Amino acid sequence: MSRFIGLIGYPLKHSISPYFQQAALDYYQLDIRYQAWETLPGELGETVSRLRHPQNLGANVTVPYKESVLPLLDEIDELASLIGAVNTIVKRDDRLAGFNTDAHGFIQALREQGNFEPESKDVIILGAGGAARAVSFALVQKKAGSLTIINRTLERAEALANSLRSYQASIGLETKTVVLPWPTVTTPVTFEHCHLVVNCTTIGMKHSPEEGKSPLRLEAIPSSALVYDLIYNPSLTPLLQLAQRAGANILGGLAMLVYQGAASFELWTNREAPVDIMLIKAEEVLERC
Repeated sequence: MSRFIGLIGYPLKHSISPYFQQAALDYYQLDIRYQAWETLPGELGETVSRLRHPQNLGANVTVPYKESVLPLLDEIDELASLIGAVNTIVKRDDRLAGFNTDAHGFIQALREQGNFEPESKDVIILGAGGAARAVSFALVQKKAGSLTIINRTLERAEALANSLRSYQASIGLETKTVVLPWPTVTTPVTFEHCHLVVNCTTIGMKHSPEEGKSPLRLEAIPSSALVYDLIYNPSLTPLLQLAQRAGANILGGLAMLVYQGAASFELWTNREAPVDIMLIKAEEVLERC
């Protein structure tokens, strides 16, 4: 009997995860199909319940359900619980366990593809959702000098900042954490001293309502910073195009996508992920999109 792994999110037209995950499964000749399970708001509980069927092994979770999926699971990994977001579900003995591999994928891509070491650096985070939570906690754990969180809903940014401060107080870390209102993204002074800008919003994502847009204006982007857009489709987002014009270094979201996907693959299969094969397939598919 074939077994299945799903991708839960909405919308999913932009996603290339089924292609590179299937390439990894096929590499090991596993009778497992990775499928996109586009899930409308209000249907999340039903979709997660399907994971309990015997043929299903687990799922990835993407926008906008990384936080809202938590109460639907039987257990949450320590890191995912700390972050407050799940991007991977694994079925173990009929129980659904939630994990977060975004934090790992983010740091691995930042170091290997961005040649950037976050310790003591000043970072600006755009967004405060599930991806931003993973990124922020990962940067605090790597001893970033400061984090400035800017989000369109100020309350969500403040909630994230408070979670980070509580976590740091509990383990003795000292990353300065600041929240700014969204209109400050138009002000160059906001970014003039930062070393890293990370876009964790969906602004500029293909097939989204904000396709073709950038969260920042050209004049706000510092030439000395690395601009890291977690969006991978398109590979060169409007933000990254502007960052190139500003003379900044850039990093797209494809490597993070593959690295976090590889970590998920290992949780589902207990096999070493064929990362090179996954990356080649992801690049191949993205070129056709």
